[in-house]
Amino acid sequence: MTNNRQNITSGSQFEEKIGYSRAVICGDWVFVSGTTGYDYSNMSISDDVVAQTYQCIQNIESALKQAGASLDDVVRVNYIYPNKADFEPCWPVLRKAFAQAKPAATMIEAGLLDEKMKVEIEVTARQPV
Repeated sequence: MTNNRQNITSGSQFEEKIGYSRAVICGDWVFVSGTTGYDYSNMSISDDVVAQTYQCIQNIESALKQAGASLDDVVRVNYIYPNKADFEPCWPVLRKAFAQAKPAATMIEAGLLDEKMKVEIEVTARQPV
């Protein structure tokens, strides 16, 4: 590991089992892994896609804060929904989260690791100067 790289963990069991970090700081860039709607404090997940999307944003915001950044510093976001029809109902949550940053974005329809997961979001941010 080099001096300009730092790994951040959320304490999720998935990070340990699979072998990855919630986020990696490299220089002034922050790369946040695909993040699902699990509440990592008790490893629970809602059945509601909007609630999961909101929890994803909270999880991402927590990782960014540990990295010295915020949602306002996000420059790229990738949304993954197993059911593309679930994307539009989540727009108000996403619009509020990224109102300031207005990052470049992509939405992909794809299956996720667990049927309970209805959304996964990954972001790239740049630490403020």
